Amino acid sequence: MISTNEIKKVLEILKDYQTGVRKTTLNRESKDSKRYSPYQTLISCLLSLRAKDEVTEIISENLFKIAKTPQEILKIPEKKLKEVIFKSGHYNRKAEAIRSVSREIIEKFNSQVPDTREELESIKYIGPKTANIVLAFSFNKPVIPVDTHVNRIPNRIGWIKTKTPEQSEIALMESIPREYWADFNGMFVLFGKTICLPVSPLCSQCPIKDYCKRIGVGNSR
Repeated sequence: MISTNEIKKVLEILKDYQTGVRKTTLNRESKDSKRYSPYQTLISCLLSLRAKDEVTEIISENLFKIAKTPQEILKIPEKKLKEVIFKSGHYNRKAEAIRSVSREIIEKFNSQVPDTREELESIKYIGPKTANIVLAFSFNKPVIPVDTHVNRIPNRIGWIKTKTPEQSEIALMESIPREYWADFNGMFVLFGKTICLPVSPLCSQCPIKDYCKRIGVGNSR
């Protein structure tokens, strides 16, 4: 069992790493600094399925130049919507999901994105990951959104032993001090995209290599 003190030490290192990367990244607005409405955050999550973050950001911005509310989205002809989101991949299913979610928000929630997990997950096409991202970044709720990086890295360094994002969420909320929940996703997404890569992680450059058990790591650099 990893001690709380060690977890805090690692998280402080990753927080410093995140700050350093942001300071040296010029002329680029970080994802979590965008002032998206809860609805825009929700739609951006739907667009992110099997798409790179950079692509999702561009497609989301292009879409929100045309429509920012569920009513405006539904006014876009289906063919036009698919054209706008085409490069995000799986555009047929994503267009269907965006339109379906928009209708439910209008009809069931008076055009307002709900702020509880139960209500969010009652909407077709919205799962735990999307619900938690909206709750964390739009409503400042105490949750830990679990994406591929947040699922992979804590298992790799030996903090948890889980197989699914749902299991990881429960395990992390049991072991991570509550004061780190709000920043946890952002820190691990950045770390997973720059150092702790899915394949051939940059272990020689890793700021937390002394605390990592390297579980499942094959080739590294």
